Amino acid sequence: MSHDIEAIQEKIRAESAFVERLVDEVGRVIVGQKYMVERLLIGLLADGHVLMEGVPGLAKTLTVRTLAQTIDTGFQRIQFTPDLLPADLIGTLIFDPKQGEFRTKLGPIFSNIILADEINRSPAKVQSALLEAMQEQTVTIGEESYPLGDPFLVLATQNPIEQEGTYPLPEAQVDRFMLKLAVGYPDKEEELEIIRRMGGGATPEAEAVVTPAEILKARDAVDLIYMDSQVERYIVELVFASRDPAGHGLRDLVDLISFGGSPRASLCLAKTARAHAFLRHRGYVTPEDVRSVALDVLRHRVLITYEAEAEEVTSEDVVTRILDSVEVP
Repeated sequence: MSHDIEAIQEKIRAESAFVERLVDEVGRVIVGQKYMVERLLIGLLADGHVLMEGVPGLAKTLTVRTLAQTIDTGFQRIQFTPDLLPADLIGTLIFDPKQGEFRTKLGPIFSNIILADEINRSPAKVQSALLEAMQEQTVTIGEESYPLGDPFLVLATQNPIEQEGTYPLPEAQVDRFMLKLAVGYPDKEEELEIIRRMGGGATPEAEAVVTPAEILKARDAVDLIYMDSQVERYIVELVFASRDPAGHGLRDLVDLISFGGSPRASLCLAKTARAHAFLRHRGYVTPEDVRSVALDVLRHRVLITYEAEAEEVTSEDVVTRILDSVEVP
C-alpha cells in the first residue's frame, strides 16, 4: 500500500505543477480573494459548479473572467435579468425561409466556463433552464439533445436574498452547486492595493498559462488521490449528524434543522477534499482537507427551520457546530 501511495504522490506532484503558475497569474489581476480563487479551482478540479454570494463590488465577475483567461478556454458571461427567457440561455429553433425548415441556433451556454452573473435576478423559469445543463451536461432544444463542452463549469454569482429585486433559487438547483461561497470584503491592505492597481489606468489582463487538456488530466489525477476508510467514515458521520443530530449528541440542533445533507453532500465532500489535497500537491486526503471544504459544501444543503431563523441561527452556525462536535479521526 505504501508503494501505491508513493506512486500516487509522484503523479500528483507532476500533474499539480501548474497550480502555482495559475494562481500567480490570477493574482496579477485579482487582489486578495485567495479563498475565492482556491474554491473556484476546487470546483474546476472536482468537476462541480460553484455559487458565489456576496454584495456587489467584490470582484466576483472579474475573478471568473480572469480564471477563464488563464486556462485558455471558452468563456461566456450571461447577465441574468427579470426579462431573460430560457431560449436566451440554451438556444431555440429558428425558421429559415430560404430552406423552408427550422434550424437550431445554439445559446451562450455552449461554452466551457459559464458565468451566470446575478443568477437570482431572474425568475425560477430561467434558473431551472440551467438544471439539465448542470447535471447532465446536455441541452435539449426541440426534440434534439446537444452535448456541452468539456470542461463545462457554471460559476454563478448572486446578491444576498434580502436585496430588492431578487428571487430565491429553487432548492433542486441550489443542490446542483457543489460549493456555495460566502465572498467577503478585502482587508485594509488589500483595499489599498486595489486602489493603487485599479484606480489609475487600464486593468491588467491575465494571460493563458494552462490548457484545457491539463485541467482534464488533473481531474483524472484528482480521482486517484488516496482516501483512507477512516476519512470516508468521517465524511459520512458529518453528513449523518446533519440528518440525525440527536443520534450524534447534538440535541440542541434537533429543532433547528429542517433537512440535512443528502448523499450528494457526501459525494461532494469526498470530491472536494481530494481536490483540496491536490492543490497542496498531496496524494492522500487528511481530515483537515474535509474540514476545510465542509462549510462550503454543506451551508446550502443543511436547511434550517423557522425556529432557527427566529433565533437568528444560520446554516453556517449549524454546520460549524457539527464540525466542532463530530470526532475527528
